[in-house]
Amino acid sequence: MVIPLLREYDDATEEGPPPAPTATGGARIDIENVSHWFDVPGGNKLQALDGIDLHMAPGEFVALLGPSGCGKSTLLRLVAGLEPATTGRLAQDGRPIARPDPSRIVVFQDPTLYPWRRVRANVALGLQARGVLRAQAGRVDDALARVGLADFADAFPHQLSGGMAQRVALARALVNDPRLLILDEPLGKLDSLTRLQMQSELLGLWQRSGFSALLVTHDVEEALFLAQRVVVLSDRPARIVAELPVDLPYPRHRGHPRLAELRHAALRHLGLDASW
Repeated sequence: MVIPLLREYDDATEEGPPPAPTATGGARIDIENVSHWFDVPGGNKLQALDGIDLHMAPGEFVALLGPSGCGKSTLLRLVAGLEPATTGRLAQDGRPIARPDPSRIVVFQDPTLYPWRRVRANVALGLQARGVLRAQAGRVDDALARVGLADFADAFPHQLSGGMAQRVALARALVNDPRLLILDEPLGKLDSLTRLQMQSELLGLWQRSGFSALLVTHDVEEALFLAQRVVVLSDRPARIVAELPVDLPYPRHRGHPRLAELRHAALRHLGLDASW
């Protein structure tokens, strides 16, 4: 079984939100009344999610906001198929999500590149793990070109900046032609200027490729800049407390007054609007 956790490969997607990209190969995701508990020492259980209902259209970009530790990353793991929900149903294009699949790729905060492998070899990991690298080697160079790293294919990870390393992680995801890109704070460790640049680059990749995208972030402005819809979660166990359609076209201007209104609404739902 191929595990599409990119960090684990080795040698061996008028009114209301703007429409998704037209030429989409994105997945439809349905999360229906999902609750989840973890076993904790002492035989007790810790509830992480409580009755989550969320539906993503093919090619839609959705961002999840919520307090630290509320269960956002847990929900991503369930969508990725890394573990089953305790109760409820998750489906991709009408089929239950029961296990990991190469059509759903996770990109983490840490790019987790193998330091002994050159950039091209790191990007090729997914194809190599699936046994199709020889037949589809050209996709590696295509993916590097899409993230602007064609000239760094033979570099080692230690020769890259933080932003470049994260672009390698994105190329490693894109080489698999995912239908859903699951983004777990992928820009969280970057400096502020590089993060702003990478937000625009990520948005461009989504628009050109047409995959569905599910993003977890603690950055309200990032969520509003990127996503068509922002879902606000409560403290643990996570419940959906608000869904905010970002009814602005792309490209977006960070100083737009509508984004300021939506930011205030998101912070209000998070209980953090007193100083804004």
